[in-house]
Amino acid sequence: MPPETVEVRRSSRRRRTVSAYRDGEKTIVLLPAGLSSTDEEQWVRRMLDRLAAKEQRRRPSDDDLLDRAVELSARYLGGEAKPSSVRWVENQKHRWGSCTPDHGTIRISTRLRGMPSWVVDYVIMHELVHLLVPSHGSRFWALVERYPKAERARGFLEGFSTAAHGSAEEC
Repeated sequence: MPPETVEVRRSSRRRRTVSAYRDGEKTIVLLPAGLSSTDEEQWVRRMLDRLAAKEQRRRPSDDDLLDRAVELSARYLGGEAKPSSVRWVENQKHRWGSCTPDHGTIRISTRLRGMPSWVVDYVIMHELVHLLVPSHGSRFWALVERYPKAERARGFLEGFSTAAHGSAEEC
């Protein structure tokens, strides 16, 4: 991976705050004009670390997804749903997630990457419940509703789908 390009912008109007954001392949760090070069180095390093941590939270790995699924199962399903694997997949264009109850595998669409963690958690929860209840009957929805942000996440995904495609998608 090539070294990261960092552009430091100093402002006389900026007194105390330091911020950073990604702009394509470049990271922009905004600093007060009066900051020393030593402080600049420390702040640039700190802001790069913060951005990386934020991106990791927004783009979890397959292992992170499995850990999250185990945690959600323990918290909301009494640990009854036991996934064998949870992984990102690129081939789901019309679903947010899917599972194979016989194997305990859960697949999450890469289209969810970058969405709020509570939305990804909802899709994981939905698929975890399918490990226990294969259909979308009343027992299924009662278990899904144990996730406190279920309704909010469904609304988020429906709004996202409608804005992007003109119709809502399924989990």
